Amino acid sequence: MQRQKNQINPPQEQDQQPGIESEMRPEPDFKAPEYRGSGKLKGKVALITGGDSGIGRSVAILYAREGADVAIVYLNEHSDAKETQALVKQEGRRCIAISGDVGDEAFCQQAVEVTA
Repeated sequence: MQRQKNQINPPQEQDQQPGIESEMRPEPDFKAPEYRGSGKLKGKVALITGGDSGIGRSVAILYAREGADVAIVYLNEHSDAKETQALVKQEGRRCIAISGDVGDEAFCQQAVEVTA
């Protein structure tokens, strides 16, 4: 989607942080339908923090399009994480969702072990 220079988008803020992507209006454009993968990540596994929404969701989808299986780590936005999983699976790749706080070192170690 090409935007005009002078187009003003409404602020996308939510009182609760982290926000819920499905509640944003307008909805974020993250699918990049014009991008065609070339298998650069075939046989790889990517662990993406914040992968349930925003830039992390886009990275998860595009890594899958490049051939990677994906693990996403997120705090508590379960509906966003499920949607990201479905979008990755539409790209023909596997996706696991791991809920937890990346500020907890033990959780981070566990996320890496589950992903490997």
